[in-house]
Amino acid sequence: MSQDLPKPDYARNLKLIGHSDQGGRPDGVQLMVNKGHAITGHMFSKGFSVVDVRDPRRPRAVNYIPAPPNTWNIHLQTFGDLLLVINAKDMFASAEFQDEKNYYSGALGEKVGTAASSPAVRDWTAGMAVYDIADPAHPRQIGFLPVAGGGIHRIWYTGGRWAYVSALLDGFTDYIFMTVDLADPTRPREGGRVWLPGMNAAAGETPSWPAYRRFGLHHATVSGTTAYGAWRDAGLVVIDVADPTAPALKLHHNWSPPFNGGTHNCLHLPDRDLLVVADEAVLDDYEDGFKPIWLFDVRDPMKPISISTCPEPDDADYRRKGGHFGPHNIYENRPDGFVSDRRLFATQQNAGIRVYDIANPFRPEEIAAFVPPQPARLMDHRPNRPRVIQSCDVYVDKEGLVYANDYNGGLSILELTV
Repeated sequence: MSQDLPKPDYARNLKLIGHSDQGGRPDGVQLMVNKGHAITGHMFSKGFSVVDVRDPRRPRAVNYIPAPPNTWNIHLQTFGDLLLVINAKDMFASAEFQDEKNYYSGALGEKVGTAASSPAVRDWTAGMAVYDIADPAHPRQIGFLPVAGGGIHRIWYTGGRWAYVSALLDGFTDYIFMTVDLADPTRPREGGRVWLPGMNAAAGETPSWPAYRRFGLHHATVSGTTAYGAWRDAGLVVIDVADPTAPALKLHHNWSPPFNGGTHNCLHLPDRDLLVVADEAVLDDYEDGFKPIWLFDVRDPMKPISISTCPEPDDADYRRKGGHFGPHNIYENRPDGFVSDRRLFATQQNAGIRVYDIANPFRPEEIAAFVPPQPARLMDHRPNRPRVIQSCDVYVDKEGLVYANDYNGGLSILELTV
């Protein structure tokens, strides 16, 4: 291994071949790879960056696009020549969320002000920006969808006319599901909405769940005419999107309690009638307990049955390492990237990147792992944050190269050797 590359704390069947500090902004959240360029949103560096990875052994930062004031650009999607970037209140720069427990508990809209009858003056930009990336090194903004409220959190887009977003809108207690019409990408517009009954405060709805629970959509992925929504402490919400202008709630299935909530993302494997669902670990030192990556049998789509969970990393004592231990994100089989119904790629935060073989869905097996070293410095400006790795997102390209980032530790490019 080149001496220029960081030495991992642990590696098995994943070989580090390239690393980038993303132009001095090593904090990353969601990342995409498009035409040989990795595009990553930043948690703390106020915008997003582009890294040329056409030579994956020599990645080179080539652009940084700053966010509007007080605004997050943490999540983004690319497909073809379009890049979609969220604009939302920069939550982790706000005084009320310096203790992250306040972000992950209770109705977010009550804290941000969307659930109030008279919204407060906002000093951030809320909506979704559309960029032309025919030249991915130089994104060029061509459109913007404004929303009234906290903004958009995450997007699902794989080409065509429709994008699917989670949006914190005035009148609602938390993020809901919304479709976005991109027939003219220079003029994106809302298509339709779905929420759980009890979320529409403006319409007089009242929640049926405890006040400390976070019933809000993280995001949905779409398979065919079905959207699979990860609704944090509300579990799985399945939505019919056959008509994107009139999405319809089909199923709400929650396993919290007795399990610990925080559902983050879903991956449908249609050829095997399986649904993979990750519950996100959101607190330090294992305070929120066991958060699994679930496999559900969905042969009857109205009766998902949990059949197994992926094994927790056990090569070190991650529960006591500091920071978050447990799933954050699973790679979502991007159609312009690597697609597999046998291998799962996941980030386990302080336990790095993990790859699972699910040939036997009743007994998933970990087959590869990569744990980056302690970050050189903290980009996370919140008080009392530990300087430990927090692997955040993973993308796999068509050639099988694995791209992974971290809240503080930069972009790692990995070869799977098994």
